[in-house]
Amino acid sequence: MKNSEFQPVLFMVGSMALFSLEDFFIKLLSSTMPASQIMVIMGLSGAIIFLIFAIISKQPVLSRELLNKHVITRTFADLFGALFFVGAIVLTPLSSASAILQGTPLAITAGAAIFLGETVGIRRWLAVIIGFFGILLIVKPGLADFNPLSLLAVAAVICLSVRDLATRAMKTTLPTLTISIYGFGAMAAAGLVAIPFYGEFIWPSFGEIKILMVGIASGVTAYYLLVGATRYGDASLIAPFRYSRLVFALLLSILILGERPNLMTWLGAFIVVFSGYFIVLRERNIKNVKR
Repeated sequence: MKNSEFQPVLFMVGSMALFSLEDFFIKLLSSTMPASQIMVIMGLSGAIIFLIFAIISKQPVLSRELLNKHVITRTFADLFGALFFVGAIVLTPLSSASAILQGTPLAITAGAAIFLGETVGIRRWLAVIIGFFGILLIVKPGLADFNPLSLLAVAAVICLSVRDLATRAMKTTLPTLTISIYGFGAMAAAGLVAIPFYGEFIWPSFGEIKILMVGIASGVTAYYLLVGATRYGDASLIAPFRYSRLVFALLLSILILGERPNLMTWLGAFIVVFSGYFIVLRERNIKNVKR
């Protein structure tokens, strides 16, 4: 593999590793700090960091294009996506929440066909259906160990899919830095919305502040690497490496948090990842044929 191709792959894997680390720190902090406070602090900190970068690089912070319906939809989807996924991380096992999150590409494929009019063949539709069956295995509705709170991760998948579909539909010249400011701002807003559900804010200890700082650094760096990977790498090449996030999440949840996913969770995760990977390969083959 050429260096020009290998670098975006490294960026994507690094991004997924750091996103998993951010999720882990949120889970860790939630044992002593309200999740709403974690979202507000991380969201505001990320927004401020990207605001500084935008000012330094002379990128627009305010623009009439922010009133574009797709930009507004993306921001609200980001808000509720953060609200639901952080809730899933805090209230359910990290391994299960991360496995369900891998269903996002499946939902995007279905949404692109339904709402954006993109052509999706029978093989990809079959992969979507099989992948959603894998999510059902993880959620386990109707069984004795069904946890209704796991539906928070399903809701997060829907919101994040809407976000990505809105991004795909956007016809705007807004730079990535500007969109990032409002993306992190949406996370802070999600924290404010969640205050009634998690209780009053506390004054963090020195140890909690250190974890928060590392978590913020992880999230911001992960976002930058993701942008670099998607901007300079072929989408069909780097897309499969998004699933490395599940590998890192499982390692952290099992080795450090002591979680023990059951057989149905493992099987469901495998089905979801396999289905998503198949869709990526099909899209890549279709693009190569069109060329």
